[in-house]
Amino acid sequence: MSKYASDRWAYGISDRSGFRYRLKDMRKEWTGFLVGKDEWEAKHPQLDPIRTRPDAQALRNPRPEQDLSEQRSIQWGWNPVGMRNDYGLTPNDLPATGEIGTVTVVVT
Repeated sequence: MSKYASDRWAYGISDRSGFRYRLKDMRKEWTGFLVGKDEWEAKHPQLDPIRTRPDAQALRNPRPEQDLSEQRSIQWGWNPVGMRNDYGLTPNDLPATGEIGTVTVVVT
């Protein structure tokens, strides 16, 4: 003898709407709710996490680029005036210069 009601007179209340359904017509959702057959919704696949693996950090048997001295001899700078076909990006041979100076702060 079963200790739970299971015949045609066994009813349950939906956790979603509060409507009364026969227990044999109710289904359990992925959320744990017991709902009627017409209220039941499957779990959407976007709720499951995507299984990914970590990205590789290094290359196997790397080879350095050839003739980098020619590529590194040209400085590329932004030329806002003119805007030629290269969208303002122009090569220039500007020497890098810098100075060391002093700063005087006067508080009045």
